[in-house]
Amino acid sequence: MLQNKKTLLALTLIPQIIGIRILSNYPEFVERYYSNGIYPIVSKLFRYVLGWLPFSFGDFIYAFTIVFGLRWLILNRKRLRLDTKNWFIDVFASLSIFYFVFHLFWGLNYYRLPLHKSLNLSHDYSTEQLIAFTKKLIEKSNTVHLEITENDSLKVDMPFSKSEILTMAPEGYKNLKKTFPHLEYHPKSVKKSLFSYPLTYMGFSGYLNPFTNEAQVDGLIPIYKLSTTTTHEIAHQLGYAAENEANFIGSMAAIKHDDIYIRYTGYTFGLRFCLNEIYRRDPDLYETMAKTVNPGIFKNYKEVREFWEKHQNPAEPLFKSFYNGFLKANKQSKGMQSYNYVVALLVNYYEENNL
Repeated sequence: MLQNKKTLLALTLIPQIIGIRILSNYPEFVERYYSNGIYPIVSKLFRYVLGWLPFSFGDFIYAFTIVFGLRWLILNRKRLRLDTKNWFIDVFASLSIFYFVFHLFWGLNYYRLPLHKSLNLSHDYSTEQLIAFTKKLIEKSNTVHLEITENDSLKVDMPFSKSEILTMAPEGYKNLKKTFPHLEYHPKSVKKSLFSYPLTYMGFSGYLNPFTNEAQVDGLIPIYKLSTTTTHEIAHQLGYAAENEANFIGSMAAIKHDDIYIRYTGYTFGLRFCLNEIYRRDPDLYETMAKTVNPGIFKNYKEVREFWEKHQNPAEPLFKSFYNGFLKANKQSKGMQSYNYVVALLVNYYEENNL
């Protein structure tokens, strides 16, 4: 009787996959009934229940799942040869549960309406528009940088601890919600990942746990990068699954922050994307524009680059390739390259609004 139930559960994986594929073709439906309907309730519930914990409950769940899964495989290794059919039924029954919970708790946000449509923005831009916006962003970044350092050649050193930044960074959403009420963020649930070491060597600075709705941040990354990583992961927490959209929202939340240091990280976060895009289009123009950026800003960029270079390893490309495939399987056609499309949102939004 129990095995029949497991078989039925395993078989539900097929209609689930078909149903998700059908739903992915109706972003307006997902936007209205899930992303702005069911999901905010689920998200807030988890943040109320788990947000007060000083540690990541989701990381404990992951650790338990890995240990339990390995133990189950070891104990059932003989059964794979003797009872292959039921072994596979157990595995697919478990996958069916995880697939359902993942999409119910967060995953359907991958198929919501693109942000540029909900904001009535163009998703394309000319090189001229890019140049004009980048010049404004350079001016803003230089001004804030100089206010802090009083020397254009010094990098900015954050005067806070990492724990303080995790507490402070979400405050930018209070100002952001004045323009975008749907981006209200309360209660908080942002934590250092218990797996910061492996996360670093995998090449990731943070992630959202879709099963507990906790925003996880790599506690080892340079402190300069911590605030925008936090605001980025909060954007995922609020239901924006696409990386370009989370980068755009995270950048705005940092730019709108009351604290000048976090504003600096927001401006320079967006500037890095724009400079990279200019370099891709015209390396000579990039060299000319880069000379107008305060040298201290590039020293902050260098600090982050050297951190990741220090932790490069043969396994990192494998993890990124896996995640790239995961994104593409979830309607993110550019995979991890979609991170670079934040420029389109920045250029088109700030063309109509004050930076």
